[in-house]
Amino acid sequence: MARKGVIKLRSVAPDPIYKNRLVAKLINRAMRDGKRSVAEKQVYKAFELIKQKGEEPMRVFADAIENIKPQMEVRARRVGGAAYQVPVAVKGSRKESLAIRWLILAARSRSNSEFHTFAEKLAAEIIDAARNEGGAVKKKQEVEKIAEANRAFAHFRW
Repeated sequence: MARKGVIKLRSVAPDPIYKNRLVAKLINRAMRDGKRSVAEKQVYKAFELIKQKGEEPMRVFADAIENIKPQMEVRARRVGGAAYQVPVAVKGSRKESLAIRWLILAARSRSNSEFHTFAEKLAAEIIDAARNEGGAVKKKQEVEKIAEANRAFAHFRW
């Protein structure tokens, strides 16, 4: 059923240390069970680990997000009883949301043998993504590959 009316977008306040809106979104997404202070500590610890490796954390994070943002994705569209995977361009705010979501999921799914804390996993994933490697970039490539494979259904775009 269609939604009625326009949905107001909520603005996310920038984080207290880096004064960056994307870092605040990362903290919100990394948060579990409403424990913001725990999530903040983990994200800031990950940025400290990046800094210890001799790199600028905000620049590396920005590069990582840019490398993870998808350009195309598929959406299901029903036409005559059949559902087609129709490739569509991803809008700006959704690009950021998907990039942050995939970054967190890739960090959480890293093996425990190599890294112990979430901060270590997140730092490693951010560095890998900045180099165009890692699970989050792989997820982006898979999504874009599926969109490319379904280009034949592009005429069903609405």
